[in-house]
Amino acid sequence: MVQESFNLSLAIGGFLSLIASLLHVGIIIVGARWYRFFGAGERFAQAAERGERLPDIVTAGIALVLLSWALFGFSGSGLIPVLPMLKPALLAIASIYLLRALAIIPLFLFARAKTTPFLLWSSLVCFGFALAYWIGIAQISGWQV
Repeated sequence: MVQESFNLSLAIGGFLSLIASLLHVGIIIVGARWYRFFGAGERFAQAAERGERLPDIVTAGIALVLLSWALFGFSGSGLIPVLPMLKPALLAIASIYLLRALAIIPLFLFARAKTTPFLLWSSLVCFGFALAYWIGIAQISGWQV
């Protein structure tokens, strides 16, 4: 697939994914306080306080995935050269963001005690990310948006 013009929606999706990636790096740097603030859970925060590496390894893995998603967004937008498997990757990224956004619905319906303000706002954020990618995909696929 050759990108013929700039796609603002995918550029926005890429930048949002890049910001999320950098926030995860910040969580590793700041430590337990940010693990708690960003909703990673008390076990992760306590493990980070004890100097355990698992929270940092998991968070670094998430940061790398988000960085790769940013690169695919930038590729689809025309900011960087076209990456292999661009369209399937963009579809997967948009789908994962959408599934993450919608995951709160069964939690809210069936386990109200487990829904937290973090889950609500992070689901809304993921929905915005998904929307940026889906609109961009539609535009590069020639669908009417």
